[in-house]
Amino acid sequence: MPIAEANALIDAPRGLAGVIVTETQLGDVRGLEGFYHYRQYSAVELAASRSFEDVWYLMFHGELPDAAQLAAFTAQTAALRPLPAAVRDALPALAQAGALAGPLAGLRTALSLLGATAGFRPLYDIGADQRRADALAACAAVPTLLTALHRLGQGQQPVEPRADLGHAANYLYMLTGEDPRPEQVRAIEAYLISTIDHGFNASTFTARVITSTGADLAACLVGAIGALSGPLHGGAPSRALDTLDAIGTPDRIDTWIRDRVLRGERIMGFGHPVYRTEDPRSRMLRGIAEGFGGPLVEFALQVEARAEALLAELKPGRELHINVEFYAGVVMELCGLPREMFTPTFCAARVVGWSANILEQAEDSKIIRPSARYVGPPPPQPLPVAAAL
Repeated sequence: MPIAEANALIDAPRGLAGVIVTETQLGDVRGLEGFYHYRQYSAVELAASRSFEDVWYLMFHGELPDAAQLAAFTAQTAALRPLPAAVRDALPALAQAGALAGPLAGLRTALSLLGATAGFRPLYDIGADQRRADALAACAAVPTLLTALHRLGQGQQPVEPRADLGHAANYLYMLTGEDPRPEQVRAIEAYLISTIDHGFNASTFTARVITSTGADLAACLVGAIGALSGPLHGGAPSRALDTLDAIGTPDRIDTWIRDRVLRGERIMGFGHPVYRTEDPRSRMLRGIAEGFGGPLVEFALQVEARAEALLAELKPGRELHINVEFYAGVVMELCGLPREMFTPTFCAARVVGWSANILEQAEDSKIIRPSARYVGPPPPQPLPVAAAL
């Protein structure tokens, strides 16, 4: 490496925490304030008052649609929900192969097949209009793929999408085969909107790194899904609910929490790498859960209160509050989603945010190529004589 190039290298903190790697017009997370936004609008306000299609349009086009634009966009995306025959025919084998891993594992292969079947070309070789068309096709198909893989894994037949239902309602319909109740639709729609995007998290950054190579859109999304599948990223909603199950009863909260903290174990559903105050998504989802009411919600509220008090006592100065996964799991449970579909449901929302980031990154021709410091044995070492055969 030339000396000038070596001198230009800059040390970054582990995990790139706090390092700005690009500029974006899509949104931001302000962790000290407990606030995040999509474009120029509060993400929580959008989740409380707008449809999923509204926010999808905003992320792709930079503005909220008027009535005519929304109607056209809704019809366009609904028409893209059915799967090509080649993809649909492959799903039973994918569901069987991934029976233990779940729908998210099958989605990686199914999405690759969808991209190949649809003729997705490298982003580097196509213009903005075709990139957006590919992104719309992928985002519309992901809920169909996820619900079909889940149902096939349960020994049931997939449910075909309905163009007369909105995005969230159609997702629930394809999952259960039944018309969802309005309160379920609104709760899941708010959750989906609230998780479309959230700064340069691991999966979004992964999608942008792959995009910078000029790869096709399906390849970028598959990489993002791989990052999301990790339990330290999108894999936590069901684990947070498992925490409530493990505690079991109110009288066990203090003992259970204290024991885990003193052993240095992580408590799923608490803490966030960015927020130093309450996660605004959790605040919104707590309100939705309280609207449903019932024993699960009451217990979750008790666990939240005692856990935060104990964490403040045992880890002073750390500001460990509940994150989005805690009440996301409660809300999805109340809406009848099986736990194995919690993270896939997160994915069904985040694919829109990934795609918006992919479209933005594709406008930049610079490949993302950081460096690493070598810390192994000093080279060059004498090459040992090869052992005789």
